[in-house]
Amino acid sequence: MRKLLFLAYHYPPVGGGGVQRNRRFAEHLRTYGYDPVLVTGTGTRDARWSPLDATIADPALAGLETHRVTGPEPGGDTGMSRLVNGIVGRPDPHLRWWLDGALRVGLEAGRGCDAILASLVPYETAQTAMKLSERFGIPWIADLQDPWALDEMWLYPSGLHHAIDKRRMRRQLATAAAIVMNTPEAAARLTREFPELAARIVVSITNGFDAADFDGEPPAREEDGVFRIVHTGTMHTATGLRLRRRKRVRRWLGGVTPHVDFLPRSHVYLLEALERLKATDPGLTDGVEVHLAGVLTDADREIAEHSCFPRLLGYRSHEETLALVRTADLLFLPMHDLAVGHRAGLVPGKAYEYIASGRPILAAVPDGDVRDILGAVGTAEFCRPADVDGMAALLRAAITRARSGGALPVADADAVAPYERRELTRRLAGTIDVVLGADAPAPSPVA
Repeated sequence: MRKLLFLAYHYPPVGGGGVQRNRRFAEHLRTYGYDPVLVTGTGTRDARWSPLDATIADPALAGLETHRVTGPEPGGDTGMSRLVNGIVGRPDPHLRWWLDGALRVGLEAGRGCDAILASLVPYETAQTAMKLSERFGIPWIADLQDPWALDEMWLYPSGLHHAIDKRRMRRQLATAAAIVMNTPEAAARLTREFPELAARIVVSITNGFDAADFDGEPPAREEDGVFRIVHTGTMHTATGLRLRRRKRVRRWLGGVTPHVDFLPRSHVYLLEALERLKATDPGLTDGVEVHLAGVLTDADREIAEHSCFPRLLGYRSHEETLALVRTADLLFLPMHDLAVGHRAGLVPGKAYEYIASGRPILAAVPDGDVRDILGAVGTAEFCRPADVDGMAALLRAAITRARSGGALPVADADAVAPYERRELTRRLAGTIDVVLGADAPAPSPVA
């Protein structure tokens, strides 16, 4: 079995959406001939993007060789320090701690490894992977959970900062033996923006779900007459409101994609649609609840205070979150808004667990892979992200169907299957096989 040095800051017992990809790759890679040697953080820092979740520290992971960068982990910059460091492009204390520590630990842990897999969240982990690759004389594989400088939701202080980061991305990814993007659109965007990278191994391996999480019957629910709408994960209310206030300045500075609106990636328009239905047909919305499970900001709570529908659950363990998903009457999947015809480079990680659950989905999403994936599965109804009238019409239909006992849509099992984590890990192992010269075909992107 070949040894794979795996750099992954986001790893159990840290929770959150970004951890699930690393967690399951680490667990399943042994099945496909690779023994991962993990280099990760302390697993003790509880932050917005990395909340602690003891329930995902699987016994299967305990058997893996795991090396943790010594703590304590410093906090990230806030306030003026964050602004200044962002403008001058200087890593904050937490990022410096991770990069220096991962290099130091990797130089010890990586002896005898055949290749390096680097999870590029943070993206700067590429710097450490490059140094370790050069030191050991082994190839490194870049796994991007989002498309870095090509991400329409990534904010920069100015267009100059964006251009600098794009050059950094281009230069560093050019040293990788293979580049894994997590959506087909992101892979296509990469080779359009940096044509020379098309000569390298560039594949799309999406996020996904674990079939075992959906075995058996869903948890029982009380017969309370409630129509339960569920949203899991992070919302972008605060960023969306802030960008709307500063839209002219931000667009003049050029650090934000011109045609993007973050606010729809929240509960704002869902609640507005429900309030419209309540005003025109109060009986229809009696017993409707919106369950919001995830780390909540003050802005998220403030918006919710103006409506009777929300139930603010806060962060829940992965196990509790999946139980909530499986008992939903309707799953809400909002995304940022883009001009018609512009394809999103992202698919929220929750989308794959939503389709695995088989529950109906209200997808308020732009053009892009997410529409393609959900459309093929067949359990989603679509509207544009900020289309309140369209959202209200879909809500009316879903509530009426549930109360009349109407048949639910049935997921196409063949369309769901490619997103199971074991299959995704098989495709990752196939990519590493190609890098190392094994007799295996390069995997084609999931469409």
